[in-house]
Amino acid sequence: MLSALDRRHTVAPPGYSRWLIPPAALAIHLCIGQVYATSVYKNSLIAHFDTGQTAIGVIFSIAIVMLGLSAAVAGTWVEANGPRKAMFVSACFWAAGFLVGALGIATKQLWLLYLGYGVLGGIGLGIGYISPVSTLIKWFPDRPGLATGLAIMGFGGGAMVASPLSRQLLSFYDSGYDPANAGSTASGSALVWLFLTLGVGYFVIMMFGVFNVRVPAADWRPAGFDPARVAAKPLVTTANVSAANAVKTRSFWLLWVVLFCNVTAGIGILEQASPMIQDFFRDNGTSAVSVAAAGGFVGLLSLFNMAGRFVWSSTSDVIGRKPIYLLYLGVGMVLYVLLALFGQTATALFVLLACVILSFYGGGFATVPAYLRDLFGTYEVGAIHGRLLTAWSAAGVAGPLIVNAFLDAQGKPGTLTAAAYRPALFTMVGVLAVGFVANLLIRPVPERFHEPASGRDGVEDAQPVTAERSGS
Repeated sequence: MLSALDRRHTVAPPGYSRWLIPPAALAIHLCIGQVYATSVYKNSLIAHFDTGQTAIGVIFSIAIVMLGLSAAVAGTWVEANGPRKAMFVSACFWAAGFLVGALGIATKQLWLLYLGYGVLGGIGLGIGYISPVSTLIKWFPDRPGLATGLAIMGFGGGAMVASPLSRQLLSFYDSGYDPANAGSTASGSALVWLFLTLGVGYFVIMMFGVFNVRVPAADWRPAGFDPARVAAKPLVTTANVSAANAVKTRSFWLLWVVLFCNVTAGIGILEQASPMIQDFFRDNGTSAVSVAAAGGFVGLLSLFNMAGRFVWSSTSDVIGRKPIYLLYLGVGMVLYVLLALFGQTATALFVLLACVILSFYGGGFATVPAYLRDLFGTYEVGAIHGRLLTAWSAAGVAGPLIVNAFLDAQGKPGTLTAAAYRPALFTMVGVLAVGFVANLLIRPVPERFHEPASGRDGVEDAQPVTAERSGS
């Protein structure tokens, strides 16, 4: 049975529609995107373990750090073993994270929650995040931005499904829990059953992706696709670079800086979204924005985060990867300045500026795999992507630290106003400026880093099949 996971058994037969691959990838990313919904039961965990916000909040930080580290370490293994085996391993780690976490909750052993959801779940996150990427790029050489956007959009939207689902499950397992009340906390037994339900449920859904993913056969091309036409675009190469060589290039580290800066700026808003909108419209200690309205604002940000991953990455197929990052970073600087200076003048203006900023944040994630494909080719692009995601881990620490450090110096939570956020927002303008310059400096990879042409075409080892006649 396990041999069915081998890459040689996942080569698509002639006539297989490539449009079946994005749903398989989406099944993985929608499940692991649950990591963005941990705030739903954060207060319940704090009450259950009788501890502080920092002790519970570090669970999310561990998961994000492990995401970047596991993606970097396992990237080459993912490329060598194919997407089906990688997605299966991801599902096992992700589900095991919930099950071990449930054991930690049941026994009130917080370290088991760190080990389960944080470490094991984080490994599942990293492997699951990169596992469909190179496969999608090989199936969609003509539209890599659209393909990766379709899947990575699911990661941004995972919280939109998981948040209401978790609230309803907690209310089902604990009749005293009110999902409409932000201050309501669920019992320990309800949390245990929530983790068990999510672990089993996500594993089943991820198996849909595991057994439906396929890799293209050798020499497969979409109908009407001309590789020479794609290669004529700036920065797009027909050569291939290994992951080991990619990290030796200047372009890789410049792109690392670009992703780090884009994520640092965006995550600073995302992490403070609910209190931020209340503080911006606070007068004489009272905010004009209710807790419920702030929660709706967070949901709207998630929607723009998700939509940006698809819209902007698809747009990059038309205007190019380098120009789209100039948009993310350049226009982002302008939006941050406007938010700092005029965000408090009108709620609608504040919401509009924040939503566009978060769409750039999501777009940056979805566009970067296609940017890597342009620079380094399709051979080991998933492994290169995994190494680049260490920028996400670093930004996940740096962004909140920068914002929280400035806010702590300005006063206590619940007493802050728009002026307290200006130093942090202007700092983010500087961060985006660094990324803007780094993006301008990215150049094609020198030929000395290219792989030999023989056997490095980036497609799977199998017999050639004819070009696809439908579904292109």
